Amino acid sequence: MTKKVANDFIPALILLVVWCLPSEARQITDMAGRRVEVPDVIRKVYGTSPPATYMVYAIDQGMVAGLNSPLNRPEKRYLNPRMQKLPVIGGWFGQGRTANLETLLQVRPDIVLVWLRQQMSAVNEKAEQAMKPLGIPMVYIVIDSLSDYPAAFCFLGELFNQQDRARALGLYAEQALEDAAAVRAAIPDADRVSVYYAEGADGLSTECHTSVHAELIPLCGGENVHRCIENNIYGMQKLSMEQVLRYDPQVIVFHEPLFCERLATDSKWKNISAVRNGRIYRIPRTPFNWFDRPPSFMRLLGLKWMANHLYPSAYPIDLVAETQRFYQLFLNVTLDEAETRELFQP
Repeated sequence: MTKKVANDFIPALILLVVWCLPSEARQITDMAGRRVEVPDVIRKVYGTSPPATYMVYAIDQGMVAGLNSPLNRPEKRYLNPRMQKLPVIGGWFGQGRTANLETLLQVRPDIVLVWLRQQMSAVNEKAEQAMKPLGIPMVYIVIDSLSDYPAAFCFLGELFNQQDRARALGLYAEQALEDAAAVRAAIPDADRVSVYYAEGADGLSTECHTSVHAELIPLCGGENVHRCIENNIYGMQKLSMEQVLRYDPQVIVFHEPLFCERLATDSKWKNISAVRNGRIYRIPRTPFNWFDRPPSFMRLLGLKWMANHLYPSAYPIDLVAETQRFYQLFLNVTLDEAETRELFQP
């Protein structure tokens, strides 16, 4: 057993020595206020969670060093083909998830980018303990709320020396947030639309109004019907059909395709105002979810989509044109009208 451990340790030791060879470096202060020494030129970045990885992709598609999970078909269709060739490293996100350190050693990123979340301090501590022996600089970013994204893009632009690119993305984020604030201000409290976020195949899981998973609802002036304080960061609180009936939301948003079948077969849902009035909207999720899970930069477009569906008169945006603009800017993808409308299909 001792011999095996020693043999296993040798490759890691060799790589660690290589990383410790003299190289150009600089000191930065990350978004957690930590002083970190990073390479002067950063070429490869590993994000420990999808939101961090996707931000790197938005700034420079060629900098992503590895994936957190295998790509699905829609992601392959809209992402750079290079992404399909990257190794799946995993990451510290969700329940019980960890990274494959052997694969990470083979990839040898210049830095590791970590989403700093106060509610996930234990997860971040595990990541730090696992990463420390590898000698790879860990850099924290703060993206707890959508309002953090302008500053996060600015920070990454400086870190990656891609200020112009990051500034363009940050300005879009600022404008999206300002538009949503204007919609909120224009809607009297008495006219705010009540919204139920239906999760799961049965539609009977949801998020508290304080949850980051449902942040878009209050940001664009909606009222989340499920008022509570979340008891964990993972959400998906289970409700009964009777609770949903009592809530009687004016709008229902969802992303699970099987929920459509439940609406068609379970007559109880027909008693809810949103169903009677046809205000049920499936959240677009290509290449990443526009609303949640993971809560990525795609929510900037999701915020516009949500505001338009809740208050079409107060926010009469051309969603086709805006989606085309967003995909071109953030994903370097050109969509024609048919392809864009396909994203909205129920």
